[in-house]
Amino acid sequence: MHLLLDGRGPLHAQLTRALKTAMVAGRVSQGSRLPPTRLLARELGVSRNTVLTAYEQLRAEGFVDGRIGSGSYATLPLLTVAANDPQPLTSQPQSNFSRRGRIVHDHARIPGRRVDGVRYAFQYGMPLVNPALATAWARELAHAAAYTSPNYPYTQGLPALREAVCDYLARRRGVQATPDDVLIVNGTQQAMALTARVLLNEGDRVAVEEPQYFAMRELLQIHGAHLTGVPVDAEGLCCDALPSRSPQLIYVTPSHQFPSGSVLSLSRRMELLQYARHNQSWIFEDDYDGEFRYDSQPLAALRSLDHDGRVIYVGTFSKTLFPALRLGYLVMPAALRQDFITAKWTQDFGSAPIEQAALASLMANGGFERHLRRASKILRERRAALLDGLRALSAGRLEIADSRAGMHLVAWLRDKNAADGEAMIAHGQRLGLGLHSIRPHYLDPPDRAGLLMGYGGMSVTEIQEALVLFSRCLDAAYA
Repeated sequence: MHLLLDGRGPLHAQLTRALKTAMVAGRVSQGSRLPPTRLLARELGVSRNTVLTAYEQLRAEGFVDGRIGSGSYATLPLLTVAANDPQPLTSQPQSNFSRRGRIVHDHARIPGRRVDGVRYAFQYGMPLVNPALATAWARELAHAAAYTSPNYPYTQGLPALREAVCDYLARRRGVQATPDDVLIVNGTQQAMALTARVLLNEGDRVAVEEPQYFAMRELLQIHGAHLTGVPVDAEGLCCDALPSRSPQLIYVTPSHQFPSGSVLSLSRRMELLQYARHNQSWIFEDDYDGEFRYDSQPLAALRSLDHDGRVIYVGTFSKTLFPALRLGYLVMPAALRQDFITAKWTQDFGSAPIEQAALASLMANGGFERHLRRASKILRERRAALLDGLRALSAGRLEIADSRAGMHLVAWLRDKNAADGEAMIAHGQRLGLGLHSIRPHYLDPPDRAGLLMGYGGMSVTEIQEALVLFSRCLDAAYA
């Protein structure tokens, strides 16, 4: 009997896998007798105990039927029939959700993902690496692991963390909330997924900024929402362009519009709240990086101005700490509190309690805000290095949409269309430079060449070295 052992793990496990493969591939037919253990051991040059252990495992899994005094026989006719079918198993989408997911999302082409083979990357969404934070986090995590209950977590979130979030929001973002208002979630993406479950049916209308964060747009589309893009300008969302037909939900990033970088003015904030009140719409306020501001004082969060309970306020620790943490928070409108908690329970019972406990301690002892102060200083230096470099290279070729917050900015190439932009990105990749188009963040992309340039993940020196390559790309684009 020809069997190929793969060399991974104990011999009995290798033999078990090899026999399964032979059965599934149809080389051992249904009902046929397997070789006696002594014979197979001699043919393979292994001990008889190895073969006996493999046969026992196959019997336990139902691949083999052992008959006393007769031997071991292959079973599972369905597997052998399927194995003889040369066509791989394919299927049409089994639900409307799956159908929309196949249409909308392409796992192989996620905007902003780092490209292999590049030395420098102006990748947006990359966190600032702070060695001091890594040390503090490891210490908090070890302590939390030793003292956190091993039971299922609170669905709404650890009380200590919800209290810390409330204290932080009151001091830094002007949001008054109680721990009962706060729901701990696995990042902004889950916050929007829960919001869609609570508020939306298939076909419901949602107003989104144009441009907008692609992941939020795709999530809403996969959920079945009908999206309407509302343009933004230097003052943020153009409220006079909001749809006349009342949307069920409005998605906004008022403190730092993604990706344009504009800030929603106070007058427009009031106008948006009035629109929501008049149309009985809900507002999803994504405050994804409102902590990082450089040249101006931040406006209070939209939620702080809301007297009607129409704003769902969401913050995340992905940008302030690191994306791998997968923790954020949602401040729930009182009228929807129980609905959100139920939606969270149906998804995962609750977020990981050990990480919650570690984060609550980091916030309580001041480590979180010490990190924010340090990160803001470093990001300000990196932003200045990128801006200075782009202005020096521009020579009238770049239109820089300076953002006074966050970890990215937008640079438009004057008099260049979308195809020119893609050619420049491809040229940069050949030079070892990662550039990213702004086009994936539009419902209806303009025929312009625009770059979304992140600076959070590179040092000042790396930014300056990357700009040397960027200069070569720019020269080639305008040659």
